[in-house]
Amino acid sequence: MPSLMLLRHAKSDWTAAFADDRDRPLNERGIRSAKAVGRFAADHGLAPELILTSPAVRTVTTAELAMAAGEWDSRLERAPGLYGADPHYVLSLIRGVSGVERLMVVGHEPTMSGFLEAMSGSRLRMPTAALASLRFSRGRWADASWGAAEIELYVRPRLLAAASR
Repeated sequence: MPSLMLLRHAKSDWTAAFADDRDRPLNERGIRSAKAVGRFAADHGLAPELILTSPAVRTVTTAELAMAAGEWDSRLERAPGLYGADPHYVLSLIRGVSGVERLMVVGHEPTMSGFLEAMSGSRLRMPTAALASLRFSRGRWADASWGAAEIELYVRPRLLAAASR
């Protein structure tokens, strides 16, 4: 069965110099959190085969830091429509995936929380660098539909930081 991980970008730096919201970088806490999520996913056999990320600097950086820290052998693709997307767009995006069992989508709020709720029926908020793993009841991405997934895992970076102390 396909498995989808949702990762919200890590904490960004509102004090940095950036011309456009898409160019906003991560802050130090965000960098640490992205790396922690990457190591956690690797330690638990959750490294994705394919990562679809918004083209914003903070989402791409989150994905790249997680990949490097977890030593994932993943393919990363920018999906321009994920910036400012709604849950319907995310569903159409994953329905177009094939040949991949473990997929990750890296995006923004409120899209990540809205999509998680629509797919699973659970009202969990996706704070920065939160990771949720969903298992689908059907065997192909093309068959993904609202309410057809259950949450296997939900972890926030503060929990990872507390566990590593």
